[in-house]
Amino acid sequence: MKKTVIIQASSKSNGNTNRVINYLNNNKSFDVIDLKTKNIGVFEYDFSNANDDFIPVMEEVINNYDTIVFATPVYWYTMSATLKIFFDRLSDLLKYKKELGRLLRGKNMAVISNSGHNDLKNGFEMPFIESANYLGMNYLGSIHSWLTEDGENIHPEALNKIDSFRTILTQ
Repeated sequence: MKKTVIIQASSKSNGNTNRVINYLNNNKSFDVIDLKTKNIGVFEYDFSNANDDFIPVMEEVINNYDTIVFATPVYWYTMSATLKIFFDRLSDLLKYKKELGRLLRGKNMAVISNSGHNDLKNGFEMPFIESANYLGMNYLGSIHSWLTEDGENIHPEALNKIDSFRTILTQ
């Protein structure tokens, strides 16, 4: 199966995160799921959100892809709230849908982050690394991209990082 999905987790479907995804996916070899278009509620201990879009999205991802790339803007030094809610809901796969969660073992995880400047703080990756370890996934790494001074384009240095990252994802 060697297929990759990018899970876009931004407050804007057509913002800078999408711009980075489009550059990474310039040959359309990866599928993209935009969490902004999904109805995914916060984690509830009683699993009262069980009928929202989280489980169907995870069934699609787990059944069709080997590599999951999370794409997020950096808001207040961390992943977007959209992605944090999604990560919190992984708890559903540890209790409510345990058999589905076990199927994440051996899959790959990677991260793309972006912001207006090359200013990613140390520790940003930790939740991704530790989540991958806990779920039995292989963590492939992350890249951070940023914009040019005028805010109009992805910085050339970041473009080089994205090009290298694409190579890792297509191996």
